[in-house]
Amino acid sequence: DEFEARTLADPGLRAFIETNLHRPLPAWPLAAWDFTHLSLAAFYFHPDLDVARARWALARAGRTTAAERPNPTLSVTPGYNTTTRIPSPWLVTPTLDIPIETAGKRGYRMQQAAQLSDAARLNIASVAWQVRSRLRQTWVDFYLARETEDLLRRQQTTQEQVVRLLEAQLAAGAVSPFEVTQARVALDHVRLAWHDAARQRSEAHARLAAAVGLPSRAVDPGLLSFASLAQTPPELPPGEARRQALLNRADILGALADYAASESALRLEIARQYPDVHVSPGYEFDQGDHKWTLGLSVTLPVLNQNQGPIAEAEARRAELAAQFNAVQARVLAELDRAMAAHGGALAKVATADALLGSVRNQERAARARLEKSQVTAAEKA
Repeated sequence: DEFEARTLADPGLRAFIETNLHRPLPAWPLAAWDFTHLSLAAFYFHPDLDVARARWALARAGRTTAAERPNPTLSVTPGYNTTTRIPSPWLVTPTLDIPIETAGKRGYRMQQAAQLSDAARLNIASVAWQVRSRLRQTWVDFYLARETEDLLRRQQTTQEQVVRLLEAQLAAGAVSPFEVTQARVALDHVRLAWHDAARQRSEAHARLAAAVGLPSRAVDPGLLSFASLAQTPPELPPGEARRQALLNRADILGALADYAASESALRLEIARQYPDVHVSPGYEFDQGDHKWTLGLSVTLPVLNQNQGPIAEAEARRAELAAQFNAVQARVLAELDRAMAAHGGALAKVATADALLGSVRNQERAARARLEKSQVTAAEKA
């Protein structure tokens, strides 16, 4: 019910957008939704970001746990002496055990928790970028499907006019039935293509709403603005793009934070080679006598020196180092593919613009010939 009730008119969404844009919106609900505002709506509604935020909250709670000091233990051992009642047959021995951590274990725990919290926080940025990327793709897909449907609809109208003209010419004996049949077959193909484009546009609309985190009915296609797609993005310098990706991508920074946490975990396991100290002050009420004791205990590292956990921590650190290298290689490969695709797209746009200009010139020439022929026919009449 909560999901179905979501809408782009949500007042909480308005506050979220104004906070992130650092300016008040002129009106609400918005009369048109461009990609920037729709991206903020996705950041507000999408469930993947809710999961990422919850994981960060869990990691932050782990910092509180890591900073806690171990509690002392109080034990009481009452006894009763049945052989005498003078001055008192009761024996009471309360003992307090106070653990003292050594070798900086608490500091390493806190470092590890802080680094894991940083990794979880960076994961929010990584998930946000994935949400935005999916939205961008579905945004473009919906625009292309809508434009294709509109072009096919206009082509269908034109083809219907062609069929009517040829049928009239057939009735006058000016063309053969074969030419009319060809035109009708072409019209049928256009109709099928138009219905397929309408289906693709409907599916793209559903994917677009899902990318925002809303039900389909909550995203009105008539309110979407695609003005930003009219501008072709400029070409990026490859060197600067690689540098920015390696220094600023959230998945790379998150992998570095995970590696730093594994380093702190290894240092913690090395510190655990050194035993903690337990101070045990005690008091004994012994048949009327008051006795005080002070105990000191440590675990003797005789049978093992924590070598197993240290080896596991070293292996985990090596694993995360390999994961970081894999993330870095994947990022560089993705960037190279994106740069190549971007350059190819710019070249394709330039070619399409040239072809469009040529077609428009042909159209103007054809219109001029048509007008001239009409004028000539009128003069002869």
